[in-house]
Amino acid sequence: MTDPMSATRSPLDPEHGRHLLLQMLRVRQLEEKCVELYSAVKIRGFLHVYIGEEAVAAGVLETLSPDDAVVATYREHGHALLRGVAAGAILAEMYGYAEGCCRGRGGSMHLFDAATHFYGGNAIVAGGLPLAVGLALADKMAGRSNVTVCFFGEGAVAEGEFHESLNLAALWQLPVLFCCENNLYAMGTALGRSESQTDIALKAAGYEISAWAVDGMDVLAVEEAARRAVDAVRSGGGPHFLELRTYRFRAHSMFDPERYREKAEVVRWQERDPITLLRSSMEAAGQLAEEDWAQLQADAEAEISAAVDFAEAGTLEPVEELTRFVYSERSAP
Repeated sequence: MTDPMSATRSPLDPEHGRHLLLQMLRVRQLEEKCVELYSAVKIRGFLHVYIGEEAVAAGVLETLSPDDAVVATYREHGHALLRGVAAGAILAEMYGYAEGCCRGRGGSMHLFDAATHFYGGNAIVAGGLPLAVGLALADKMAGRSNVTVCFFGEGAVAEGEFHESLNLAALWQLPVLFCCENNLYAMGTALGRSESQTDIALKAAGYEISAWAVDGMDVLAVEEAARRAVDAVRSGGGPHFLELRTYRFRAHSMFDPERYREKAEVVRWQERDPITLLRSSMEAAGQLAEEDWAQLQADAEAEISAAVDFAEAGTLEPVEELTRFVYSERSAP
């Protein structure tokens, strides 16, 4: 099911276009820095980068209010950054330092920040969907006009939580927007090898949820579709579903030998790099000068450079703090 509004896009405001470019550049440079730091063994454990998928986070998060909730997957650095979590706090978390957004206890896959209503970061495939349903249920019961947005990959479609969550959200008409980041490969398994029906928006529609597919490499298309969906959810229209057709340019994780897809396929998708697409479109329209592009790059580089300095100045949590947040102290009655 394709987006019926894709052919009626509003003219782009140049200032807004530059803002979206900067948002995607911030994510791209953060992720490229993470790859560099991981290779230097400064970041350890698992690391899943978002390179190639930046248009999804940039477009969707642009449409939310500060009180809305965001639930993401283990490939969530970009979502956290664009939601307002400081780049320094994100990197410090990956270093395992107390200055991280989870005091160094969560690492790359478990970023969390209550102040920005960013509820993970979840290493369990499809594990965020029930959480999103719970958050949306709480908002509905409390009479709040908030929207919960839940990001997950197409691999989550094979899990029971996907079907249970969509069913409950539809039954209870909950204010939640499900955003499936369909990058075609659940780890190393191609979508067509795990799903008999590969039209994920059609699956969602089977639960009586308004759903459509969007070009996830086009940040303007993503933003327009997300804004329409968020507005509908917020106005009482019940759950909505976006299948954002995107592609990760790098392997599933830094441990992945990536033997399951052809290099030529990756190259074809790289020709639709979301940053290059918007940049080229704006340059062709006379909306982006060379000095504007250079400034955007410099701004993103400066932010990430400062974040690295902050993270590398971090400190390990004291040993005596290790049981804090793990065990609850209960006084005698």
